[in-house]
Amino acid sequence: MSDLVLFALGAASVLGLFWLKQRFAGFTAQRPQDYAEGGPEFDIRRHLNGPMHCDGVLYGPLGRVSSRFTARMHGSWEGHSGTLVEDFCYDSGMKQRREWTLTSGNDGTFKATAPDVIGTGEGVQMGSAIRLKYRIKLTESAGGHVLDVTDWIYLLDNGSLVNRSQMRKFGIKVAELVATIRPEPV
Repeated sequence: MSDLVLFALGAASVLGLFWLKQRFAGFTAQRPQDYAEGGPEFDIRRHLNGPMHCDGVLYGPLGRVSSRFTARMHGSWEGHSGTLVEDFCYDSGMKQRREWTLTSGNDGTFKATAPDVIGTGEGVQMGSAIRLKYRIKLTESAGGHVLDVTDWIYLLDNGSLVNRSQMRKFGIKVAELVATIRPEPV
């Protein structure tokens, strides 16, 4: 065989292994059913309600921390409709507000919209976790890109939440967020 054919076969093998890893291992392989039997039971109307405090980091495409942030959050609900207001303060001094409108279904699904979200986010709560998928348009100061986002939020026994999000463009991970969210004492 020629060197070119061997190179092509090797490249195809590497791409195949990469696809298998993405499909069956790691962040993108998670499914809501993976958490169905785990407790405690995550209910967005209860656990994303009232005042909360958030601390987190954003990782850039090379895996290094590109930004740190804190946020004050407040959720409120009337029946199946709710709002979640997030006031972020980044280590650069930049401030940002996002106001989510949430609608929970009777079957564990929910919908989410926000001014910088394109269309409607689709969410599922199952067991101790929720997954939310949406498209977001970054501010012009952040490049104005449109990214595909998958948020996983996991409920801990003490009521704290751990949020892990990945942002992708053309299927390639360009950023990741890890944050803890704690209810504030009232």
